[in-house]
Amino acid sequence: MAKRNTYNVDESLETPFDLKNFLRCIPYIKRNVKYLIGALIFSICATLLGLLGPIFTQVIIDDLIPDRNIRAVIIVALLYFLSACGAEACGYFQTRLTSRAGHRIIHGIRKDVFAHIQKLSFNYFDSRPRGKILVRVVHYVNNVADFLSNGLVNLVVQVLTILFILFFMLSLSPKLTLCVLAGVPFVVLFLMLTKRRLHKARRLKSAKNSNLTAYISESINGMQITQAFNREKTNREIFEDLVEDYNTVSFRVTILDKLIPVLTENMTRFVTCFLYLAAIILFTKEQYSAGVVIAMAAYAERFWGPIQAIADIYNTLTDVGSYLERIFDTMDEPIEIDDLPDAKDLPSLTGRVDYEDVTFAYEEGINILEHVNLHVEPGQSIALVGPTGAGKSTIVNVLCRFYDIQQGKILLDGQDIKHATLSSLREQMGIMLQDSFIFSGTIRDNIRYGKLDATEEEIIAAAKTVCAHDFIMNTEKGYDTIINERGSTLSGGQRQLICFARTILSNPAILILDEATSSIDTETEKLVQQGIANVLKGRTSFIIAHRLSTIAGCDRILYIADKGIKEQGTHAELMEKKGLYYHLYTAQSEFEKE
Repeated sequence: MAKRNTYNVDESLETPFDLKNFLRCIPYIKRNVKYLIGALIFSICATLLGLLGPIFTQVIIDDLIPDRNIRAVIIVALLYFLSACGAEACGYFQTRLTSRAGHRIIHGIRKDVFAHIQKLSFNYFDSRPRGKILVRVVHYVNNVADFLSNGLVNLVVQVLTILFILFFMLSLSPKLTLCVLAGVPFVVLFLMLTKRRLHKARRLKSAKNSNLTAYISESINGMQITQAFNREKTNREIFEDLVEDYNTVSFRVTILDKLIPVLTENMTRFVTCFLYLAAIILFTKEQYSAGVVIAMAAYAERFWGPIQAIADIYNTLTDVGSYLERIFDTMDEPIEIDDLPDAKDLPSLTGRVDYEDVTFAYEEGINILEHVNLHVEPGQSIALVGPTGAGKSTIVNVLCRFYDIQQGKILLDGQDIKHATLSSLREQMGIMLQDSFIFSGTIRDNIRYGKLDATEEEIIAAAKTVCAHDFIMNTEKGYDTIINERGSTLSGGQRQLICFARTILSNPAILILDEATSSIDTETEKLVQQGIANVLKGRTSFIIAHRLSTIAGCDRILYIADKGIKEQGTHAELMEKKGLYYHLYTAQSEFEKE
């Protein structure tokens, strides 16, 4: 039930129209203004050429056919054909230019959103489903870009089309023009009532689609867990509920959408019939010819399309307003972890680390660490042990500034990390996280992810250091083997070895290993430990390990509990003390023997 509530939370549907959000789009429009102006010119040309047809028809019927002027009929018919071809050609070029502008606007907005997202802290991603973020970057941006390119041009064109049609109709017959305009108030009233309901339904559909996308994204990422815990039936029920919610709203949108063409088509028929009736009455008085009536009927049929299009654009405008609200909400999300104005690049580090009275909380008022003091000399290896959730990973996360501490200082070679640029800080950190994330691409690309200029020899050397070279060479294409996102074709141990090689290759001044060998079998781990021992020489390192036997050789072991460091010392010192570490080590040893 909790999961169902999580994914049925709809984003705000009633977003007030905010002109500021549209003004923020001006830079994206300016970069493509030449394409939009070109598209507008071609659209106007296409409209004018397309509206010449009824005039040509009227001339042929009223003037040329009665005079049996075959040559003139052929010339006018040819002009009619050329104008129609010209309208199509102009429409083609207009589509090309608006498509070019649209794709460039999509690229610009999406690039800015993605660049900002990459700067956001872990807190942002911890509190939001990935699918909802994905919808904002992909779906919302597409709709906004389509409106900014095609919608704005189309709005101008439709307004001009109405004016052009009115001009041509008035030039033919002001009285018959009034007959056509008599239906406008009824159509506008219906469109206003229907479009308002349609607008709300479309926003609700968008929210339901966001919920559905978020749940699908999470379900795919967690498919192994789903199957392992036999959750298929429950997840299917949740999915069916979400689909049903989406389909219900989608059906409502479809019904309302279909009402509008029915109205305009019937209104066109009614006005045409009324036009013919009025023309017959006036025709008996010999005021109007057959050609004029036929031309007026043709213009009357074309008159309602632009009105409906403008109504559609209006509703799209309000939809785009809500999309922009969410896109700029993402872009305006404060960057909690960023370079300070006085931040400077860190020089090459020797590896001295100092925690001075450090306090940290993920949620305000619930401290994970309190008044932690720790001093690490260059080249020392520090092991972190303790119960789950005590803050072992937190200690290394704040060192890398994945999160900022609320109190105290963390110093590297005597420099406060808050006054160092993030790039210079993290490029000197080699981080092997608990989650062995593999990107889609080749094994080689994954290993050199943090060092793109690495040579083949360096890549192979890193793989050999962590005992990954042999299994890599046994794959289909060795280092050129393509692996899927998250490395689903590899075992957990193989993924961990590749991530380990990636960390080693970066040659960091400070090495952080968070459960680096948790998915590796014992025999392989013994070999990897030999490689780790070589890598750790002369390098400051922090090691979080669940197998205590693997960290017995560390220079210092910290037992983390109760929001701080409860014990610290070498393995021998802590065993002799017979405190918390001693009991943990003894219990684990006895468990392994059993």
